[in-house]
Amino acid sequence: MTIYFDDLETRDAQTRQLAQLAGLKSQIDRVAGSDASWLAGGVVAELDDLSRLPVLRKSDLGRMQAEVPPFGGIPVSHISHVFQSPGPIYEPGGNAPDWWRFGRFLHACGIGPADTVQNCFAYHLTPAGTMFENGAAAVGARVIPAGTGQTEQQVMAAHALGATAYAGTPDYLKVILEKADEMGVALKITKAAVSGGALFPQLRQYYADRGITCLQCYATADLGLIAYEAAVDDGMILDEHVIVEIVTPGTGDPVAPGEVGEVVVTTLNPDYPLIRFATGDLSAVLPGTSTTGRTNARIKGWMGRADQTTKIKGMFVRPEQVAALVTATGADRARVIADRQGDADTMAIQLEGLDLDTEAASKAVTDILKLRGTVTLHAPGTLPRDGLVIEDRRSYDT
Repeated sequence: MTIYFDDLETRDAQTRQLAQLAGLKSQIDRVAGSDASWLAGGVVAELDDLSRLPVLRKSDLGRMQAEVPPFGGIPVSHISHVFQSPGPIYEPGGNAPDWWRFGRFLHACGIGPADTVQNCFAYHLTPAGTMFENGAAAVGARVIPAGTGQTEQQVMAAHALGATAYAGTPDYLKVILEKADEMGVALKITKAAVSGGALFPQLRQYYADRGITCLQCYATADLGLIAYEAAVDDGMILDEHVIVEIVTPGTGDPVAPGEVGEVVVTTLNPDYPLIRFATGDLSAVLPGTSTTGRTNARIKGWMGRADQTTKIKGMFVRPEQVAALVTATGADRARVIADRQGDADTMAIQLEGLDLDTEAASKAVTDILKLRGTVTLHAPGTLPRDGLVIEDRRSYDT
């Protein structure tokens, strides 16, 4: 029988939606009374109204923080740490129980009071090490704050202290295990909670062959836990304290269920209210629910980057411009394709929709993209639903 982290994991859909709506309204109220301006006039009466609010992107957050340091005027409370990501972007952190909500993921990995976790995430400036340590405390596990590097020392510490679980990037555990083999040292690690990189099937199988169950989560420095695995090949279950939307890249418009789009997250953490924060990552919602009995929606996990900004003929073409092109032409969707003819770049624009005008569309392309390209019109439902609005087919190998 599955033992859940809490009762939130098995809520019915209506109960979850009502709780999310109440949390969302509280977050909007917090931001509305602050110096953060991106949500000016934002009002929601139901969850579907969320898509009407503006999207907050990392570039926006960086600009806001430069204007109103250190957090851009967003009302931040009860924090104990400040971290820095490239940009620079500054993220607050708290030491309240399970502040980043990683306890839910570690519990799903089977980690608990009997475990000692070798935490190989970085502790310097980045929040990853602290996130997992905070989560380990929530499930009662002990932590070896190992950080990164010094593999021989990692092996000796894991052996001497009896580490039973690993937290870190997917590939570094293999480095530790191979070093242990080389040193002739036996380790007791049987559980791995990983993030921050690709967990390829062959790598997961390598761990399984050594008696290690390896599960992954999807999280960011700004938002904390977004989604997590509770079983292999069962998708990633959304965390109970975030609202996740999948939108067309460059816009805030939700895609149809199952289509690939950009992950936009609203966190219900009252200490740092981020509403419609664009992660820049692509994913898609899976149908149904987890085989583990957890009832929240699932996503496929990381499927690439949504920021498909591409330089064509010396000019940058951005997803936001493609979204503006859709609006200007009245199309349902658009796809810009960059290619090469000889040594020269070419650009083709595919527009999907009814009653479109090629001549008017060509003019809109020149006005908005500042480039000339070949426009073709396509029937509704015929362009790929893979999350790409800018496709780069150029190869520089030949």
